[in-house]
Amino acid sequence: GAEHEQMESTLEDAVQRARSQLPRGESLEFCEECGDPIPEARRKAIPGVRLCVVCQGELDKKQSAYSGY
Repeated sequence: GAEHEQMESTLEDAVQRARSQLPRGESLEFCEECGDPIPEARRKAIPGVRLCVVCQGELDKKQSAYSGY
């Protein structure tokens, strides 16, 4: 029903927002936050990656605290 359609629409919006925030372009060899090297495997797995695992984890924690989810 209408409630299900609303939930699907909300989910689609969330996916679109998440995709729009994905990095684009060349992956960095060094984290733009702390300067530590970003391993080649991470650069290949996440095209356009700009942060090391530690800094990305910190950013994710901060963002989830604000999102309310």
